[in-house]
Amino acid sequence: MLKRIPVREFRAVVIQPIRFDNVSQGNCKSHSPMTQPHQSRVPGWIRILLFVSLLLTARTPATAQESAASGNDPFSQATTKKGLQVQMVDDALNLGIQHAAINLNLSQLIDPAGRDGNPYWEKDGRKFHFRADYLAALERQIKPLSDRNVLVYVIVLVYVGQDDAVSRILVHPQYDPECPNRISAFNVVTEEGRDWLTATFHFLARRWSGSQSGHGRVVGYIIGNEVNSHWMWSNRGKVRANDFIDEYVQAVSIASKAVRAESPTSRVYISLDHFWNRPMSEQPGRSMPGKLLLDRFAFRQKNFGEFEWHIAYHPYPENLFTAAFWKDTSPTHDEGTPRITMKNLDVLTTYLQRPELLQNGLPRRVILSEQGFHSYTDDRASEELQAAAFCLAWKVVERNPGIDAFIYHRHVDHAAEGGLNLGLWARAPKSVATPLYRKPIHHVFQMADTPDWEEAFRFALPIIGQPDWETAVMSLSREKPRE
Repeated sequence: MLKRIPVREFRAVVIQPIRFDNVSQGNCKSHSPMTQPHQSRVPGWIRILLFVSLLLTARTPATAQESAASGNDPFSQATTKKGLQVQMVDDALNLGIQHAAINLNLSQLIDPAGRDGNPYWEKDGRKFHFRADYLAALERQIKPLSDRNVLVYVIVLVYVGQDDAVSRILVHPQYDPECPNRISAFNVVTEEGRDWLTATFHFLARRWSGSQSGHGRVVGYIIGNEVNSHWMWSNRGKVRANDFIDEYVQAVSIASKAVRAESPTSRVYISLDHFWNRPMSEQPGRSMPGKLLLDRFAFRQKNFGEFEWHIAYHPYPENLFTAAFWKDTSPTHDEGTPRITMKNLDVLTTYLQRPELLQNGLPRRVILSEQGFHSYTDDRASEELQAAAFCLAWKVVERNPGIDAFIYHRHVDHAAEGGLNLGLWARAPKSVATPLYRKPIHHVFQMADTPDWEEAFRFALPIIGQPDWETAVMSLSREKPRE
């Protein structure tokens, strides 16, 4: 990460002689003063102008665009879009990732009892405490990654646990215990819920995204998971679309304003699944199309004042058990498409260029924070198909300038994913997620965005049925848009 230079340090930086040695030879490397050859003296008036310019820059708060242009935006420093929802840090680093997503459960984080030794955030004389043990567990994942310049995103969730005091604060009053995944919508209904949500994001952003650096660094906060399918992943019972959206807008507003108060270059994201113009469920009050949520979110955010937000999207294949997304039949290349998958990903980034969706005149940024491809257990052909699907998906994402990150899910096959085997690693029998062996996708994932990618990806072209990667990507958009 680039370090911001405080105002008090600018004088020391500016008064050092500026050297222009070897510029004519194209060599711009800096030299030690002990080895520096002849110096060209810079006229005094130029040095004064530089000094004044740096002072003005230091004293004027930067917009997000200015920060990005000046190199202070951490997103400007990633040299690859390759990312992973990490289980094994050492393996992830060896794979060459520069993006990582980690789940954060607020129910394990907050400490309403205010136990001694737990850190806190204070406002108006009130202290909001947070569990040191859970923070330490998270930071054992975050810090080794961010120390190696991996951009870390946390996926903020409210799992319903056994602590009644915590649940009274965090769990939505209309949460339905009959829902499948025990994940509640954010409680913005009660004042206590809003206060804790505000305190939590201030605390986390100050600890992980502000000037403190000893705990690891987080650059993005994803608010919830696939919230358009809210019965499954952000439950507050059966609910009308507008009522859910209003509360979600409020939650994201709280998060964004708190995070960016502590770290103006960090980003906050809304989370959507691949259902674009149709809901996941036909049962009323349980889900809504992602496009509907996006449009109404952008319109209704005005009720809570302007705040910055971006999109974390999940373009899984139309059938999660079928890796060959290029054979998907429901995705089309127009905004009326039922789904957005890797086959028609450009529909999303094109749609975000609509004037009513722009952020400060620019399209909102997109990370693909969760998607993966299934393989069948002990089936080599299926594992090679999974690897081929990743290769084509990588080439799709690589060519789309609106996508900042392709974060693969999962690192290791997991027993609790309804039979899906999405991992780069197979899992040991009778285990939850103990790694057993690297599947073929592990190798192509490692080679992606390296000089050896073409040789590693070559096997996939006959599986996809295309002669080269240019043709393979172009073939995805050849079908005619729906009338």
